[in-house]
Amino acid sequence: MSNAASIEPTNGNMAEKPAIVLMHGAFSDSHVWGYVAGTLKAQGRTVVTVDLPGRPGAPMPANQVSLDLYRDTVVEALNGVSGPAILVGHSFAGIVIAAVAVAEQVPEKIATLVFVAAYLPQDGDSLLSLAQQDPDAMIGPQLTIDKERGLAIVNYDARAKLFVNDGPAPLKAKLPSLILDEPATPLVTPVHVTDERFGQVDRIYVHTGVDRVISPAFQAKMVARVPVRKTVSLQTGHLPFLTDVDGMARAIDNAAE
Repeated sequence: MSNAASIEPTNGNMAEKPAIVLMHGAFSDSHVWGYVAGTLKAQGRTVVTVDLPGRPGAPMPANQVSLDLYRDTVVEALNGVSGPAILVGHSFAGIVIAAVAVAEQVPEKIATLVFVAAYLPQDGDSLLSLAQQDPDAMIGPQLTIDKERGLAIVNYDARAKLFVNDGPAPLKAKLPSLILDEPATPLVTPVHVTDERFGQVDRIYVHTGVDRVISPAFQAKMVARVPVRKTVSLQTGHLPFLTDVDGMARAIDNAAE
């Protein structure tokens, strides 16, 4: 898994601040964090971007991909940085970072979990079970499952209006070709969290106010069920790291304050 994480070192000006580990969500890879990672690096932060298995940066057949493997990939990335890190998860990666938070070997490696337009689970939740509780989300009818290949696929023609409805025309034109097919098994796998571990870790939620993938109303509902220390609101669609780079970087940079 060593090729799955990319580390950008600090320039030394802010070495006392925690490293930042950025996790992409479903249908994407670590490249989505490129602009934000660059902004944070320019501010002197140590930044790690992680490719989950089953995509070009960490190739693996979809039928070999699991939520446990995702968890272990992130644990390996955390073990590669010094001190507790700020672990940021976008969308489906909310499930992944919750799984990481209860792994036996990492409680001391996490300073803060930052959920960005993310699923914020209770014990036994999965992406599927949570998505089924979000009647205002628009992605469901645009998904198909290729059972033979074990992939979830987003309708090509719907990708721009789903993910970057708030973005400029050039981004809307480019985005559909960047969306990846997603290994399906982790999306339906329940995550198990505990009050002793997940319940005690510091948590922040970044709301996206015009999101069509995880609706703003459901984001608020999840935070009401699983309280967080602080919330930040960005008036963006589902991909704030593409449509509000500065706002997204500020939210992450302030996560430990």
